[in-house]
Amino acid sequence: MAGINILDKATIEQIAAGEVVERPFNVVKELAENSIDAGASNITVEIKDGGLSSIRVTDDGEGIAEEDIKKAFMPHATSKIIDINDLLSISSLGFRGEALSSISAVSDIELITKTKEELLGCHFIHEKETDSDIEKIGAPQGTTMIVKNLFYNVPARKKFLKSQTGEGNMVNDLIEHIALSHPEIGFKFISNNRPVFQTSGNGDLKEVIYRIYGRETSDNLIGITVEDDIIKANGFLGNPSLTRSNRSFETFFMNGRYVHCDIFSKAVEEGYSEYLMQHKFPFCVIHFECDPSMIDVNVHPAKMEIRIHRKEEVYSVISEAVRGCMSEREHIRAVPVYESKEEIKEFRLPPVPPKDSPEPFEKNRILSIRHYDPIEESEDVIKQEVPPVVSNVSQMDLFEERFLSKDSMSDYRIIGQVFKTYWLIEYQDKLYMMDQHAAHEKVKYERLMEQYHKKSVTSQSLNPPIIVDLSARESEAVSEYIDVFEKLGMEIENFGTGSIALRSMPQDLYGTDELGFFKDIVDELMENPLKGDPEVILSKIASMSCKAAVKGNTEMNREGILALLSELMTLDNPYNCPHGRPTLISVTKQDIEKRFSRIVT
Repeated sequence: MAGINILDKATIEQIAAGEVVERPFNVVKELAENSIDAGASNITVEIKDGGLSSIRVTDDGEGIAEEDIKKAFMPHATSKIIDINDLLSISSLGFRGEALSSISAVSDIELITKTKEELLGCHFIHEKETDSDIEKIGAPQGTTMIVKNLFYNVPARKKFLKSQTGEGNMVNDLIEHIALSHPEIGFKFISNNRPVFQTSGNGDLKEVIYRIYGRETSDNLIGITVEDDIIKANGFLGNPSLTRSNRSFETFFMNGRYVHCDIFSKAVEEGYSEYLMQHKFPFCVIHFECDPSMIDVNVHPAKMEIRIHRKEEVYSVISEAVRGCMSEREHIRAVPVYESKEEIKEFRLPPVPPKDSPEPFEKNRILSIRHYDPIEESEDVIKQEVPPVVSNVSQMDLFEERFLSKDSMSDYRIIGQVFKTYWLIEYQDKLYMMDQHAAHEKVKYERLMEQYHKKSVTSQSLNPPIIVDLSARESEAVSEYIDVFEKLGMEIENFGTGSIALRSMPQDLYGTDELGFFKDIVDELMENPLKGDPEVILSKIASMSCKAAVKGNTEMNREGILALLSELMTLDNPYNCPHGRPTLISVTKQDIEKRFSRIVT
């Protein structure tokens, strides 16, 4: 057995750095979070070559006192906690005390800082593991951190990095999330001398979403607010038209920190369940607040994953709030008519903060500082003008007259049916198109769900009954959930060892593949035991309604379509079928006129 060795200081620092600093993304995260914890109102992040050549983070926070500068670079040095008891109620973003120590172990780092109380600022350099003396210089209040030559002494680490573009994109995503987490702080991000985006810091979360995701997204948001003893929430949900193919656009913050949390994702998706197609996920940006003692942020070293106590209650509160917000709006999907590819391009605002972002010190002074090799800047970046800020982002009118309402129905002009599937209806300045199968399917689904919960599903006797042979596991599942089958309108009777007689089925399913439907439910019950109203039952009721609904390529008369529209008006969510497909879409008169070049914009 090899002897036990005491590692030297350099090796210990390299190991610690490896836990904190894996790529430029981590450096920017640690420095930006320090700026936020320092009370900054404005933060500028600038990188070059994806952050490998240089990273600069400038803020107008409280600064670092001269006597604390060298201590800040020591291992386990922090201003965020004092002892172990503070770990139970962490409110700051960073607290490990490893950030500057770890960053300086794998890079050259320069610090320029000034506190409000001091007349002059301080300049300090840690280069090639050597500390400079602290020099007094003229500087504005705040801190500038310049990190250069990242991983110069651990070249093996560079082999596992992405391309400069890939690393830069990771930093961009990070700054976007941090800007969304703190709309009250103005952020500017510059990459290779090019301003990428900028937020105003006026506290308006919707304005930040506008600047990051563009106009189409900001025009399709629904506000959500939760005030509960367990958890509070505030933010925006996207209309169903903004659904995505993965969870990348589900953005959650807990007490100001960007986090990943399965409970949040599943609760939001449950609230959206009637509005999403299979394998689609919602867009949302939601800020959560709760007592810090209710969460554990130490699940992952990066503190992006959290655990929540009382998770069942939290899940229920969030899912019900999302469901309530979605049900308050009329979700008829608008289908814009574009004339050219240029019109499809997502509209983005230029970076236009209402107040000055903290900039690095004037060129002459920086150039006079010894050892300092500034990040190359263009005159456009240094002298960037600040145009007026957008003061009003369009919002949906909560009290707008709904298309699906009895008051509106008298003004419908039903044009007719096309392709024996879709109905065209003119109302005010829009043309609405309704999918007769999706609409009828949703009506059937809601009625069946109501009957299911009231245990009043209408049954149809099967004559002769269907005899089904079951395995031991299947028999066990049928016996355990016999009440579920009864609620679905199925009468089941024992028919000897390992067999049952299926004597009745839901009336709306009579004449279809009754045996296949029954076996599907049994199979899924064995895989997914019931908890409340499980997805297995909801999906089967959706399948029942789909089978019973009028099909596409079927002629319907005017009276039938008016009756179907009247039925839709009585539903909580008439805008999507049980599988998430839209029942209605609309095109504005203006879009049609643009297509015919009757108007030019």
